[in-house]
Amino acid sequence: MASNRKVMVLPGDGIGVEVMAANLKVIDWLAKHKSLAFDISEDKVGGAAYDAYGTPLRDETLADAVASDAVLFGAVGGPQYDDLDFSLKPERGLLALRKEMDLFANLRPAIVFDALVGASTLKPEIVSGLNIMILRELCGGSYFAEPRGIDALADGTRKGYDTNAYSTGEIQRIGRVAFDLARKRNGSVTSVEKSNVMHSGILWREEMTKLHQAEGTDITLSHMYADNCAMQLVRYPKQFDVIVTDNLFGDLLSDCAAMLTGSLGMLPSASLGAPDPETGLPKAMYEPVHGSAPDIAGQDLANPLAQFLSFAMMLRYSFGQAEEADLVEAAVADALASGKRTGDIMAPDCEQIGTAGMTQAVLDAMDRRAR
Repeated sequence: MASNRKVMVLPGDGIGVEVMAANLKVIDWLAKHKSLAFDISEDKVGGAAYDAYGTPLRDETLADAVASDAVLFGAVGGPQYDDLDFSLKPERGLLALRKEMDLFANLRPAIVFDALVGASTLKPEIVSGLNIMILRELCGGSYFAEPRGIDALADGTRKGYDTNAYSTGEIQRIGRVAFDLARKRNGSVTSVEKSNVMHSGILWREEMTKLHQAEGTDITLSHMYADNCAMQLVRYPKQFDVIVTDNLFGDLLSDCAAMLTGSLGMLPSASLGAPDPETGLPKAMYEPVHGSAPDIAGQDLANPLAQFLSFAMMLRYSFGQAEEADLVEAAVADALASGKRTGDIMAPDCEQIGTAGMTQAVLDAMDRRAR
């Protein structure tokens, strides 16, 4: 049995509970068939934590997450929490984890599986073979920078404001991750900002250019405005290899890229910190991008594949288990090739199944590949 690593499981809300339960079955399979096991601990986050503890993230939960080798996250949120104070909303738990664990690099691959070319709303020739990486800075920008708030004005109206601020160090560290990713892929980085109208964008472009000159001349660096990047993603997405951008633009562009793949239910992500000086491993959290989808929660309708692919990223980036990561990803491709589909990726002549059915299809594919 391989040496156990500590993994904290935070299912969260909505379909997060269902896809995490499915993911645990994949973990159990690896323990049984590949002698790869993890020390699993589980706690509540988001709305579930608020219901149980009155806060979206307990200090104890945060401490346990920091002490873990990796965090496997589901999703948070739901309409029943819409009227909570801003500080108590489920999403604050997720943001606090990212901030306190200093998970500054968010990796969101957008890959179109051969079997899902028809599921995209774009023409097959535009998305066939697509494999791009969106790298989003996750701990700075308008989601965290100060000042921010809502102020009452003298005339009785109110003003809401957020600050989009970045420092040289914040830009350089995400830039280095982008260059490292490109070296393992196709050697190209597109840096995205709005330097035509934003001072933070001007600094972003200048610092990325300096970093490229000093440390990245072996790769190709280009610059693009965020609005043009959104257009190019639906016009000709295969022009990109690695896209690196700030927190706000990364949030928007990665969801746009998700739909190139056919469904948000197909998009995994990894949030990484700096490597630990002793172990060389980064603090890390892995989560699907699809959110809690409360409208389908508890109905065996959720697509678990983004959760499985996020777990595969955990195997690859946190534990160096490339063979097992490849196995999970290949099993997902096999399940799709067999014509099994959840509703979000349903296509003509395919068999519609639910969360449990898709999970079993992936486990069956893992069985076949393990023979």
